[in-house]
Amino acid sequence: MSLRTRIYTFLNGELVGEDEFQNTYYRSKKKRLKKKERRWVVYHGIADASSVPAEWHAWLHYTVDEPLTEAAAQSYSWQKRHSVNKTGTLEAYSPYKKDLLDDQTGGPKAPGSYEPWAPN
Repeated sequence: MSLRTRIYTFLNGELVGEDEFQNTYYRSKKKRLKKKERRWVVYHGIADASSVPAEWHAWLHYTVDEPLTEAAAQSYSWQKRHSVNKTGTLEAYSPYKKDLLDDQTGGPKAPGSYEPWAPN
């Protein structure tokens, strides 16, 4: 968080809550005339919008008026837990990773191990 954001949050922000990733959510203390209140998030660590869970995303974008309670944020057994977007990292999903690794060694395939497809 920049110094400017830290000062603005201290002077104008009212803490609303915190999510499982330790991001904190604020709303403006002062009510604006005929305008929506200002809402913002202060990220824990690197500022990554994909680290905002769905219930807080709905509140930030004025889909709901009040942030969801802990009971409403509970997930069902069939739901996956929210995870951040790992695109551009070594943990990113790629369906071709298994094709690049040798089955016996688990390491990269040796040059010449490629067998092109030939029709019968």
